[in-house]
Amino acid sequence: MTTAAASSPETTTGVGALLREWRDRRRISQLELALRADSSARHISFIETGRSRPSQEMVLRLAEHLDVPVRERNALLIAAGYAPTFPETPLDDPSMTALRAGMERLLTGYEPFPALVVDGTYQVQAANRGITMLLAGIAPALLEPPLNAMRITLHPEGLAPRIRNFREWRGHLLSQMERQLALLRSAPLRALYDEVSAYPLPPGGRESATVGAHAPFALPMLIEHEHTVLSFVSTIATFNTPMDVTVSELAVETLLPADPETAAFLREAEL
Repeated sequence: MTTAAASSPETTTGVGALLREWRDRRRISQLELALRADSSARHISFIETGRSRPSQEMVLRLAEHLDVPVRERNALLIAAGYAPTFPETPLDDPSMTALRAGMERLLTGYEPFPALVVDGTYQVQAANRGITMLLAGIAPALLEPPLNAMRITLHPEGLAPRIRNFREWRGHLLSQMERQLALLRSAPLRALYDEVSAYPLPPGGRESATVGAHAPFALPMLIEHEHTVLSFVSTIATFNTPMDVTVSELAVETLLPADPETAAFLREAEL
C-alpha cells in the first residue's frame, strides 16, 4: 500500500536510493521486483524516486526479496524513518545461552577436524581442539584476545609462512572479504581488509605449491604441521532466517581433510 510522503525529502530519497542500489546489485528490474513483492512497477518507481514513502512492511518485504543482509535491513528502515526491527544481541548475553551451547556441541562433534565460529569481522567466537593444534608456534601477540582469523592466517608471523600455497589461499580470502564489503557498509571490516591486504608476504610466500597426487575438488589450503603437509578444504555455514544482527553475521567454518593422509594424521594425533 502506498502512503503519501510524510517524511523529509532527504529521508525518503535516502531509502529510495538505497533500494535502487540493492536492486541494481541483484540485477533485478523494477517489474520483476514488483512481481516478487506483490506490488507494481509504478509503486517501486515511486519509492525509488522519493515520490512515495514505503511502509515499514514494504521496506522489509522488498529487503527480503532483494536478499539484503540483516544489518542493512535496519539501515533501510532507518533511512525510511522507522525504528530498526532486528536487535543486535551480544553473544555473551544470557538469551544466547542455547546458541552458544549448540555451537560448542557442533565444534566438539567435528573433532579431530578443525572448526571455528567467527563473527562479521572474523573475530573468533569459538574454536575446537583441531584449530588449537594448528595454531602451535605462531606469534603470541596474534593469540591475544580478541583473536582474529584473518590476522592469524595472513600475518607473516601467523600461519602464513606454513601455508604452502599461500598466494592462492591469500587471494581466496581477500576475494571473500571483497564480496562481503560489496554488500555491507562495515567500517571495521574495511579497516581489517586494508590491514591484512597490506601484510608483506612471508618467506616463500611468492611460491605456489602443487596440490599433490590427489585431484582437488575445491581449492585446498596446504599447511605444514610437524613436518607434514596437511591438505584442507574449507566449508562455511550460516544460520537460516536469522532475526538478530549478531546471529546473521556468525559463520561456522570447518576444515575438511582433502586427502586420506590428512584425515589419518588428525585421527592419530587425537589418540
